[in-house]
Amino acid sequence: MRIALVSPYDWSVPSGVNRHIGQLGAQFREWGHEITILAPASDPEGAEGDCIVMGRPRAVPASGSMARISFTWKGRAIESLLGEGAFEVVHLHEPLMPLLPYQVLRHSQAVNVGTFHAAKEGGNRLYGYSRPLIRRWFRQLEGKIAVSPAAARLVGRYFPGYFNLIPNGIDFRHFAAEHEPLPEFDDDCFNLLFVGRPEKRKGLKYALRAFRRIREAEPRSRLIVVGAGSFRRYERIVGPDENVVFRSNVPYGELPRYHHSAHAFCSPATGNESQGIALLEAMAARLPVVASNIEGFAGVITNEVDGLLTPPKDDAAIADAVLRLRYDRDLREALAEQGQAQASHYSWENVARRVMAYYERLLYERGQVAEAQATQEELTRA
Repeated sequence: MRIALVSPYDWSVPSGVNRHIGQLGAQFREWGHEITILAPASDPEGAEGDCIVMGRPRAVPASGSMARISFTWKGRAIESLLGEGAFEVVHLHEPLMPLLPYQVLRHSQAVNVGTFHAAKEGGNRLYGYSRPLIRRWFRQLEGKIAVSPAAARLVGRYFPGYFNLIPNGIDFRHFAAEHEPLPEFDDDCFNLLFVGRPEKRKGLKYALRAFRRIREAEPRSRLIVVGAGSFRRYERIVGPDENVVFRSNVPYGELPRYHHSAHAFCSPATGNESQGIALLEAMAARLPVVASNIEGFAGVITNEVDGLLTPPKDDAAIADAVLRLRYDRDLREALAEQGQAQASHYSWENVARRVMAYYERLLYERGQVAEAQATQEELTRA
């Protein structure tokens, strides 16, 4: 099958959506499908081998984060590319984000599928203000996927319809495989791992506050903070503390070594999380997880079964949960085992099969409609 995967986001900057697209495409290629990725890129030369670059992005605020999207008009190039590619499916991720998805939907003759990733409790200003203008593009989608009920609820608030729930996938084998722990963390400290961008909604300040409480009870504890971007603001807040370690922009291939150097994982996000990929990656690596009890996380974790959920923004509750894990080895082992079993359901092999089955169903339905129309035309001529 010839498939185009479209990202509105800067391909040169790591993000959950871009990782989703890259890993979904890799799984499809492994099965013999022809995959073309379209995306803007701030480093066109660096992105050239992975995608066809469509414009240069700029940063705009979106859902508590900064979205790097392109406002470059590439209509003729896209029309030519879609015509030459003869794609059977065009799969757009965040298909209502400006501007690349609109251009693709304008020219695509393939089965158009959109995946909606974002979740935001307060609604989406872009959708709210521009709904009359972008409704036409929403109607061009024959298939609509949401990665979670929270994501479906956000887009459905402005554009009602049926959304097939297919979650984000994770590279389960990448995190579940044996990895050598990092020697610098191989001592008698209890290592707590945080993985996430330095954005307010990721709740790092609550992890830092909780860690102060943890240190008071257990001085031989360490917090390891890993993520894309600069943590300088948080480093200034913490000051010189050898038990709080910051690691920015860790390569994806090295990331599991941090998981396999830790004893527990903490994700105190405050909201606007559609699913929790970082949680699932930690669970795949057999790390017991402490996470905020928000909709996106509660959709993948059952409290006291495959993780521990705490009230959002409650550093005392986070500290208590982490200390439970610190003192109860049997609980750590039970949550790690159940967590890894839960994470296995989100492997890309499983998720990609669901996406492919949806493609096939949509193609069949289009064929049935075309057949019915042809039959009607024959009857009319007769």
